[in-house]
Amino acid sequence: MRRVVTAIILASSVAAVGCGQAPPPPPPPAPPAPVPVITAGGPRVYISDETGGAIIVIDPSTRQMLGRIPVGKRPRGLRLSHDGRQLFVALSGSPIGGPGVDESKLPPADRSADGIGVIDLATGKLGRVLKSGQDPESFDLSPDGKRLYVSNEDAAEMSVVEMATGTVESRVKVGEEPEGVTMRPGGREVYVTCEGDGEVVVVDTASGKIAARLKSGLRPRAVAFTEDGATAFITNENDATVTVVDAVRHRISSRVRLPHVAGAAVPPRPMGVAMSSDGSLVFVSLGRAQSVAVIDVKGRKLIRTIDNVGGRPWGIASAPDGKTLYTANGPSGDVSIVDVTSGTVTARIATGGSPWGAVFAGGR
Repeated sequence: MRRVVTAIILASSVAAVGCGQAPPPPPPPAPPAPVPVITAGGPRVYISDETGGAIIVIDPSTRQMLGRIPVGKRPRGLRLSHDGRQLFVALSGSPIGGPGVDESKLPPADRSADGIGVIDLATGKLGRVLKSGQDPESFDLSPDGKRLYVSNEDAAEMSVVEMATGTVESRVKVGEEPEGVTMRPGGREVYVTCEGDGEVVVVDTASGKIAARLKSGLRPRAVAFTEDGATAFITNENDATVTVVDAVRHRISSRVRLPHVAGAAVPPRPMGVAMSSDGSLVFVSLGRAQSVAVIDVKGRKLIRTIDNVGGRPWGIASAPDGKTLYTANGPSGDVSIVDVTSGTVTARIATGGSPWGAVFAGGR
């Protein structure tokens, strides 16, 4: 019966054309099927896509990209809530600059796009956007989860955001181009890296005053603490070092120098940092050197360098078992999975866009 009806329709169309009438228009194409985003049901790796305005969701067990969560302009810094149910992401309306870019020719900033997005990981949807001060890049949560401490790069400030109201309750002038923000475990201080000054500013969160300024190195980027809060490791992009800090006294203890990798086009550019789950190792992404450094915490020395990781690895996350790393590689538009034991890249997941930050959620 279907063939008869189809034949009649075709015959009618031919007859209509023969009589000078246009054939009926074809039906509109079906919209593409949306890529599903599944966040519950197992461990996930979340990657911020700075140019794509989304969070990339990866299943570490299958090594597949599950989908993308739209969030807004320039998503960069990422943090999980203490209970693991929410993902926070820094959003910015400032145009993308960077080395070699004439900032006078960039379009004006869209300050309405600035904020900290809050994603419900059970639904995979952006719920609300908290006020954050202008051009937020990185941030951390207070131990009680009631506040966020946010770096405002364009304003040389750190904003204190009250979670309940979603508003900025105070600001602290820290230094030029603040970026990395990390709470000291077991303490009340927050460390803020200031790229333009080569300093890490220690802010007392109870008083809102600066407790110390540490000359860490050239262009400090990120901070990681040991679980007891006694020691901090600070990455310095422009002098190929990692500064080791006595975080109880807020004093520099030593520096770990990272040698130029043989065959690499550029020297190490220490960027992101992550601790192993057992606290014995520090993993440092080396940016344009396309490598990851592995540092022994107790010995405070470089153990090895894992090469050919990807295009400018920046964000880096360690799996809970301490055996696997995930790096966000902006220029190559992918995420690398690195086996720590063998020191090799076991997979690269094509994501498109410009991967920036990385967080591992769930699992043990």
